[in-house]
Amino acid sequence: MIPDYQTAMLPTLAALSDGSVRRAREIRDELARVFNVSDEELGELVPSGQKTLFSDRVSWALTYMKKAGLLLTPKRAHYQITPRGKELLDAKPARIDLTVLARYPDFVEWKERSDAPKPAKPAPAAAPNSTHTPEESLDSAYLALRRTIEGDLLDFVKSMPPAFFEKLVVQLLVAMGYGGSLKDAGQAVGKSGDGGIDGIIKEDKLGLDVIHIQAKRWQNTVGRPEIQSFAGSLDGVKAKKGIFITTSSFSPDARAYVDKIEKRIVLIDGERLAGLMFEHNVGVARVAAYEVKRVDTDYFSEE
Repeated sequence: MIPDYQTAMLPTLAALSDGSVRRAREIRDELARVFNVSDEELGELVPSGQKTLFSDRVSWALTYMKKAGLLLTPKRAHYQITPRGKELLDAKPARIDLTVLARYPDFVEWKERSDAPKPAKPAPAAAPNSTHTPEESLDSAYLALRRTIEGDLLDFVKSMPPAFFEKLVVQLLVAMGYGGSLKDAGQAVGKSGDGGIDGIIKEDKLGLDVIHIQAKRWQNTVGRPEIQSFAGSLDGVKAKKGIFITTSSFSPDARAYVDKIEKRIVLIDGERLAGLMFEHNVGVARVAAYEVKRVDTDYFSEE
């Protein structure tokens, strides 16, 4: 089980109790044994996908205790316990967390600086024993915001007329790199009169291959019969690739069917459609962008 970063603090300090200087990787390996973290859990990534969750939490445990003066870094990526840290261990605490670290003025001063500047109307402070690291909190807030926006996107798409849906699908596919230009894609898509889209779009800008598309702005679940019918239409034109887009969802039978057939048919349901719109900036406007940075330890290396 992956511990939260505060739960990892006491074992981390204990791993350094002999006063030796240990590399961050050695400390992580020791904690993985202490908490019996599986290989699968060791490979689990934070929501942003930029680093592993376990490594991130251990890193924040080390950072917070260093700021409290319990640890020092005699050289890059190496840690050693301080007299203050030994004193805390000798007191045999049941747990080390933010409440314990708040006893140390160094930590309080650093935390106040890192939280500045304050907003005009301060937001409620996070619970002192929150299990999320700052990066996890940022990732979680971003994902929550994204899920809300994607839900709103899908609601808007469902409320728009069929012709708008045809235009949206064309713009999305072009934004994803298909169809060449909007003009080329518009000529190939939107030919049917059934309120959906039955058309052909270039797979690449040079038109070396084409993809057949069907899109349905439905409320009901798309079942296997509709997918079989689409596959049959591909047979009629000797095509092997197709995309079926819907604003609703696909039944398990429909998904199982495309896994069994030789043709390559990609199913895009409403949830995935909204996600692709978000990723490729279709129907959304950028409000702000934040860069998450970290210290480049290689820059400070004398080697």
